[in-house]
Formats: sequence, structure tokens, C-alpha cells
Amino acid sequence: MIEHVGISDVGCVRSSNEDAYIVEPELGLFVLADGMGGAQAGERASRLAIETIVQYVREAAPIKTLESLVQAVRTANHNILQQASLNPDLHGMGTTVVAVLLDVPLAHIASVGDSRAYLYRAGELQRITSDQTWVNEIGRSLGLTEEQIHTHPFRNVLTMAVGARERIEVRSYELRLEPGDLLLLSSDGLHGVIQDTGMAQVLAGNGSLAEKASRLVEQARDRGGPDNITAVLIRRTEQEA
Repeated sequence: MIEHVGISDVGCVRSSNEDAYIVEPELGLFVLADGMGGAQAGERASRLAIETIVQYVREAAPIKTLESLVQAVRTANHNILQQASLNPDLHGMGTTVVAVLLDVPLAHIASVGDSRAYLYRAGELQRITSDQTWVNEIGRSLGLTEEQIHTHPFRNVLTMAVGARERIEVRSYELRLEPGDLLLLSSDGLHGVIQDTGMAQVLAGNGSLAEKASRLVEQARDRGGPDNITAVLIRRTEQEA
């Protein structure tokens, strides 16, 4: 059995929400996207990415493989580029994507950009995805510490995004979920404001998944909420025989 919840908040500074998410439990699909671009372009990019991924996975069902999820993200990249080429107002739009396709006990994960997937297991929060950002890919090799990376002025500079170019690098991961495991998908409006230790404390607390998701958003808002805030929580609940 899988429990799940999603929540998105505009934050305290932005006037619109360019984050988007969807939960499709019958497909085992959970997607979060953080759009970028002028005017309405960021909102359009994140929505189009999610719509494309859902359609691709639905048409591929019952096949649930890591390769099919990666191809769904690549198809979203193609569709965003195509839409941008047809409308000058959408030129330069793009989005991050982090997607989970469950074939319990397996979890297939694909990501582009700096939206993240975490695994919370036995009281410990582990980051699964690796950010495609300047500070992570270049700054880290230059010796930046974790604290410097978290506060660096280039921390939000992406090196890859869906819709940024014809060929993109989709990073992929696969893990085996155990009963009680919890997956967290987050936009940088959440993990860019709250340290991993703070998110782990919320996940360790009492309450339902919905209450924990709300607390994550509340903490990000309490710290200024400079960006849109989105979290998706997915928990495997059944016990082993």
C-alpha cells in the first residue's frame, strides 16, 4: 500500500506559482516540476512537462521501467522546445523535473535540474538525486563546503533544464523501497531554504503525511519563502509477510 500527498505554495515573495506537481497513484507516477521563463512561460513549461510525462507513462502502461520514465522526460523536453518555437512569448522557457515511477518494491527516479528526491528511512534522510547546478558540479570541485554551497550566489544557476536544449542529460536512479520508507520530492523553494536536518526533523515528527507536508511549507514560509514551495510525500506502508 502506498500513501501520498502533495502540496504547493506560492511563497512569500513571488506573485505566481511556477511550480507544478501531480500524483497519479493508479500509474504509480509522481512528478514535480519547477518552471522558469518570463511572463507565463515558467508556469506553461512546468505544466507541459507534467502533462507529457503522464501521457507517456499512461500510454506505456503496464510497462514500468526506468528507461520508459527517462524517455518520458526526454519527450517533455521535445514538446517544450516545440511549443517555444511556435510562440515568441514562450522562448527560453524551461523547467526542472523530478519524477518517480513505482513498481513496488522498486522506485524508478528521473531528474533534471535541481528539484530533488530524498529517501527517509529509519530516522535518516538521504538525498537521492544530484543537483545539476553550477555550485554542485563546478563549485564543489573548487572546494566549496556544504554551507558555502547552500548560500552561494550561484546556487540557483542551473546547468541543465527540460526545454533548455535539444539533448539533455536525464539523471536516473533506482532503489528498493522497504515498508515504512518515505520518499520526498521537493522544489528548491523548500530544500533551498530548509537544511536537510530540518526537513528530517519534520518527517520524524508525529502526524499524517498531509500534516508533515504542511509543516515543511510553513517552515519555508517562516524563513522568508523567497520562492515557490512544493513537496510531494510518498510512503510504502504495508508490512512484510
